[in-house]
Amino acid sequence: MAGWTCPECQRSFGRRNQSHLCAPGLTLDEYFAVGPAFEKPIFEAVAEHLESVGAVHVEPVSVGIFFKRLRTFAELRPKRDRVVLSILLSRRLQHPKIAGSYQGSGLRNAYFVNLYTPADVDEDVRGWLTEAYLSSPE
Repeated sequence: MAGWTCPECQRSFGRRNQSHLCAPGLTLDEYFAVGPAFEKPIFEAVAEHLESVGAVHVEPVSVGIFFKRLRTFAELRPKRDRVVLSILLSRRLQHPKIAGSYQGSGLRNAYFVNLYTPADVDEDVRGWLTEAYLSSPE
């Protein structure tokens, strides 16, 4: 993964001096040692699909797991009873599975999907993940 590496936390970003919470990344083992048990199987379903699409950088931090190419294109964040998947797309998306959205500046919009089990990473979600991956800079 090219780009800029923060000299403080050693995390990589797509833009120089990217604004971020300057905290060191974790290993997956460190991350899952403290999270809810339902989170890891959901992560595995997402990661398995993305690895079938292409090379992906997985970055666990204290608040969740980021999936990156040059920039973050998807995130998993644990909640009390679910994992929220956020996906960055360059188009408008309306679907009953979308629990919320955020229109960013420029073309990228964030869409939020609640995942309760690995089965929720279904054909629709895998399609959105693939689209987010392919539209993200390399």
